[in-house]
Amino acid sequence: MNSLLQQPRHRARTLRQQGFTLVELAIVLAVIGLIIGAVAIGKDVQRNAEYTKIKNKFIDQWEQAYNQYYQRTGVVLGDSQTAPQNMVNGARFLAADAANRSGRDMTGVTPPNAICRAAAGQGMPRGFTAGTDPDLRVLMNRVGIRMPPGRAEGFEDRYVYLDSNGNPQEVQVCFQWNRPLANGSDNSLGDGAGNVMVITGLTPDLARSLDQMIDGKPDAREGRFRQQGIANNADSAGGNSGTANAPGSEWHANNRQQITANAAGGDGRTFDEDQVAIVTAIYKMNQ
Repeated sequence: MNSLLQQPRHRARTLRQQGFTLVELAIVLAVIGLIIGAVAIGKDVQRNAEYTKIKNKFIDQWEQAYNQYYQRTGVVLGDSQTAPQNMVNGARFLAADAANRSGRDMTGVTPPNAICRAAAGQGMPRGFTAGTDPDLRVLMNRVGIRMPPGRAEGFEDRYVYLDSNGNPQEVQVCFQWNRPLANGSDNSLGDGAGNVMVITGLTPDLARSLDQMIDGKPDAREGRFRQQGIANNADSAGGNSGTANAPGSEWHANNRQQITANAAGGDGRTFDEDQVAIVTAIYKMNQ
């Protein structure tokens, strides 16, 4: 008799034990939120670590290689040792434009081509002619300079990384001389910066991160590291505003644009499958 009375009570207790209380559900949701947040933070930390690695293991080492070349030869890359012009690929300039040698007004001259490895990087505004212009790797090997490992043997000038959408991007370095800017001159041929390292294939986030590490703030037109084609008197759209040393300019494009969108600003497409837009930067050399 007692067992018959206890059976419904036992069944009710069993049914109650099969559900979750509101407190338990809240704890589970909180744990899930923490996991999702940790994954998102982890991705940002990993990306920032990759950006730091690109600077330390690639950009900085190429700057050191450039300086070592100057120390061993007494001239910058591609310059003439007998009649130095103090400009990258100066020997080519000397042969092609003898009427505009150093000591004259350089604001209107046609600058020499860049010095790259086999081909110019994507988005390079300056040309490179294989077989005519000096090859970057050949110049470095000729004087026994150890180059950064880069992407692989023979591709030391390149470095592959993943953009914020997980697609591969390739950074490439070249070197060139940018002419001094006269009032109203064409920014596409120079930024008034002299000898520079040209770095192509940078996503906007990577460019801003490198700018922050090198100059202390992400500014597209001030400091040693800035965007190609933007002079110190440029406005936010890259054109000449006529105001020297005015407040800085943001880097063009953003990580919400696809790689084929070259216009400044705007969100563009937001598909996760898109390859992120890229920008070109210049890094002023000390020599």
